[in-house]
Parts: sequence; structure tokens; C-alpha cells
Amino acid sequence: MIPLDEARSFVRQACRPIASVSLPLRASIGLVTSTDLLAQESVPPFANSAVDGYAVIAADIAAASTTAVELEVIATVAAGARFDGVVASGQAVRIMTGAPFPDGADASVMVEETESRDGGARVVISTSVSAGTAVRAAGSDIVEGALLFPAGTVLNAMALGVLASVNIRTIEAIPRLRVAVVSTGDELIDDGGPLGPGQIRESNKAMLVAALGQAGCDVSDLGVVRDDEHALEAVLRAAADDHDAIVTSGGVSMGDFDPVKAVLSRIAEMRWMQIAIKPAKPFAFGLLTNNAGAAIPIFGLPGNPVSSFVSFELLARPALRSMMGHTNVDRTVVAAISDDPIKRRRDGKTHFDRVDGAFEADGRWHFRRGASQGSHQLSWSASANGLAMVPDGEGVSGGDSVDVMLLEL
Repeated sequence: MIPLDEARSFVRQACRPIASVSLPLRASIGLVTSTDLLAQESVPPFANSAVDGYAVIAADIAAASTTAVELEVIATVAAGARFDGVVASGQAVRIMTGAPFPDGADASVMVEETESRDGGARVVISTSVSAGTAVRAAGSDIVEGALLFPAGTVLNAMALGVLASVNIRTIEAIPRLRVAVVSTGDELIDDGGPLGPGQIRESNKAMLVAALGQAGCDVSDLGVVRDDEHALEAVLRAAADDHDAIVTSGGVSMGDFDPVKAVLSRIAEMRWMQIAIKPAKPFAFGLLTNNAGAAIPIFGLPGNPVSSFVSFELLARPALRSMMGHTNVDRTVVAAISDDPIKRRRDGKTHFDRVDGAFEADGRWHFRRGASQGSHQLSWSASANGLAMVPDGEGVSGGDSVDVMLLEL
């Protein structure tokens, strides 16, 4: 068996980021930028009011907190309009939030501190403000030419809003990976038909397609390929021509009577691993050169459903995320409290047990371990939100601290 860190390092080193492309802003959510993004415009582009109220000269209402001041209203300015005049002493402009600030005025008073008179021709102000109050200066948020996001930034929804605000409509970013998913085996049924002797419903592919989508990939479901070497080779070679990576499920265990090993060993540079973890001990990884000369990563996951999921989380998902330019590729790990004892035997492996937990009043993440931990028992795993990393040994006692990898969406 090899250490998990060795297997992860081997896979990551072979999975290089793919080339960046130019994309419309609306298509860039969750992607990693490949160039620095600079502001093309200032925000706001002009001084404007931060409140609905009146634009005034602050000195005119300096005594308004003790003695109300009455001013002449010379105009009303809504957002999207403008006032071309100049506010003089004794005058005010009725102004809406976001409207361009008139020349001559230097502060805004909220409408709640005022009283309109003479049908809006005059206003009584009952508070004083200092110059600059409730005025958003031009460029007070973003100055033209400023660095907004350096290369390597993961663009979230707010970042897209910032970029739109300075008229950036396209960006250079690393696109979503195109990943093909293949399940293999004569025993698998995924068409809804009746089960024959020895047959089972296909579930790994459905799980992996969803997990890859959550990881930010564009996924092609290539279906179930029967135990036919020629058919499997044709599917894999075609997938390598049209995708950035391939994920297979099944046929990587020691002693398997399966065409997966025969085909992949013949057409790709593969490493067949036995990793010191449970579940997901068997794992395969390699590179398949396509017709364009590109080396396409292939992740060979085990067929048992839980093993397939755990190996995806520990080995495939981080590598695929790194290919999309992410530097923070691993799930969050917390030092958690096991509310129950976890029994195990020394076997040279780290056990990744499915657990359900939450942060509690003491500020720690507490969890309970599911009773169904077999590599074929997927049902309880759907309720788990973490993988407890139980070190080799005789287990842990209730109340002990255990590292847990959180399975956030």
C-alpha cells in the first residue's frame, strides 16, 4: 500500500491547468481569472446623493438643529436626470438617491429631517449637516485603472457585479473542464428495465455526474459500457478527443476479471494503486494521448459505491479543481469531537468514516458515526456531511478530537 499523500501528489503533478479562454462575463461565475482585471471606468462615474432628500450648502443650515432653516427649492433631480444650474446660498435642490449632485451644493439632508412647504417651492430643514454628508464622490468606490481582481481570482456573484459596474463584458479565465463519465460492467442496468440474474442498478455514474457538476465541471454521461474490450477502447478514445478528463467506475480492484485493466493498460500510461485508506483502497490514474497529441487524465475509481465516492473526493476532485486553476482545491477540514466511541482495528490504513455533525454551543463541530460503513452501503452516506479521518490504531473514545473533512455543496 502507498500513503494517501503520495497518491494525491502523483495525481496532482500530472494534472496541469488547461488553457484559458475569452468568455462573456455572464458565463464566468466560479471560474478562475488568468489575467489581472483593471477598472475601465470609475464608480460612481459622477458625484451623487446617497439619500432621498435635499442638496444644500452645509453652511446655510449650520444652526438648523436649534433653529429650523427655510430654503428655496429651485429644482428636483431624479436618478438618471441632471440639473445644469448652480445652487446658491439660501437655495436647495430636491434630490433622489443616486441622482447627480448639483454644482454649488456640498451636502444632502435626508427627507425625514425636512418639511415641504408652498407646494414644494420651499423646504424647512430641522437639522444641521457637515459638508460632504450623504454625498458619494466620483470614484469613491472604484477609480479608473485600479486593480480589481488579480489573476487567479475565483469569480463569485459579487465580483461579477463589480466587473459589470466598470463595463467589463468579457474576461480571460480557465473554463470549466469537460469531463466524460463511464461505468463498465455487464451486471449494470441503467435503462429502468427489469433486473436479470446477477444484475444491479447502476448508481455510481449518477452519483459521479452530480459530484462533478458540483465541482464546477461540464459533464458528459457516456452511459454503461459492456464487458467488451473493443467497445470500451472505442468509447475511451472518442472521449479523449472531446474532453479534458475521463472518470471511469469499476474494474480497478486486485484480481478483477474486467476489460478495464486490459484496455487502459494497453492504450494509456496507467498507475494501478493500492492506497492505505479504507474505503477506496484501489485506485487507478493515467494519461491517454488523444489524436491531437494531448495527454488526457483518466481517473479509475473502484466499483463499490462508497469507495467510488471517497476516492473521487480525496483524489479526483482536487486534481480536477487544480486543472481549472483553483489553488484551494481541498474540502475544509475541522478538528471535530466524536460524541460516540469509534472502534476499529490496526490495519495500516486511515479510515474515512461517513459522519453526520454540526457546530454546537461550545464552538466545536460534533459528530456521530453512521452504523453502516460498508463500502457497498451508500444509503446512509446520503445523510452524511463529513468524512472522519480515523487514524490507524484501535479507534477513538467518545469526546476525542478527530479531523473531519466537511462535505459542503
